[in-house]
Amino acid sequence: MLRFTTAGESHGESLVATVSGMPAGVTVEQEFIDRELWRRQKGYGRGGRMRIERDAAHILSGVRHGKTIGSPIAMVLANNDWKNWTEILPVEAGDATKHKAVASPRPGHADLAGSLKYDFPDARYVLERASARESAARVAAGAMAKLLLRALGVEVASHVIRVGKAELQRPTTWDEIAALQLKDEVLLNCVDAESEAAMKAEVDAVLRTGDTVGGVFEVVVHGLPPGVGTHANWDERMDGLLAQAVMSLQAVKAVEIGRGVTAAESVGSEVHDAIGYDGEGFTKFSREHNNAGGIEGGISNGEDVVVRGYLKPISTLRRPLGSVSFETREPVKAAYERSDVCVVPAAGVAAEAMVALTVARLMVEKFGGDSLREMQRNFNGYCEQIRAY
Repeated sequence: MLRFTTAGESHGESLVATVSGMPAGVTVEQEFIDRELWRRQKGYGRGGRMRIERDAAHILSGVRHGKTIGSPIAMVLANNDWKNWTEILPVEAGDATKHKAVASPRPGHADLAGSLKYDFPDARYVLERASARESAARVAAGAMAKLLLRALGVEVASHVIRVGKAELQRPTTWDEIAALQLKDEVLLNCVDAESEAAMKAEVDAVLRTGDTVGGVFEVVVHGLPPGVGTHANWDERMDGLLAQAVMSLQAVKAVEIGRGVTAAESVGSEVHDAIGYDGEGFTKFSREHNNAGGIEGGISNGEDVVVRGYLKPISTLRRPLGSVSFETREPVKAAYERSDVCVVPAAGVAAEAMVALTVARLMVEKFGGDSLREMQRNFNGYCEQIRAY
């Protein structure tokens, strides 16, 4: 099974990502991994931390001479900000007077619930791990999954379809979405310039008022054949696994597959994708639309897989909401930590990583293989089988 883990704190020395279950022989492009990390750092409305960090993945194991070797891959991402926190968050006992407490929990963050759970007198240690800084390690792991999927002809990309009340109003194509990943400048990662300008205005409005703004991103998986995932067991359905993976990202509060939200208010004849037999994809079966988002019954159906994540506004406000002092229990304003105003494009990149890791895991489970060549042989044989159906 393909699995990954992350470790590290927001202001610790580094983040760590491990990936196991990758077949041997996958070409690893350092430039591609670092560009994925760069994409996560960009976008209008990012905070001061992004001016400090220059994320790059240092690969320690599992890759030799530019290819995976079948053993676990370990990567380290140094935190440049660590130099400012070495005495505040030392591994050893250190000087307790230099501890920088988060003295009042922020509404919407893990601060209060985490402090109660772990018996901490303030929210510093909760913040350090709950921070979205952790998603950088996920992006590094997801880049490895993308490289495996790419070797099988499968691509993953994202775009932003809403920021605040500003929403993309027209359909998109895969080519448009894929082209965004190649841009050297990232504003709000929207395919339409007019819509992106309206989104920027939403960010500008909250910048003026000391507030934050959320939005919706969409991740698309292109080139995935039908038959990945299963209906047989509840915990192996592709849609369930994707929903859990994207929901696990910091600040994501809802996940949609296809047009799942509007489908709930529609009649069946308007929702389900009529089937024809004249297509040119993996099979001759074709669809008029892709309302199902590429998944039916927990199984990919050959159309693009479409997953949307609904991102709440960031919890840390420059004009803090009311809270309570951990020490006195008296009313105070919530703590303020250096933060972003809008992270929807960055969240989309992190969601690409989670989707890629999930799809890669299902592909490894279905097609097996200790080496890429073996996996490609199994994959190609399956594709020949379904084309002949």
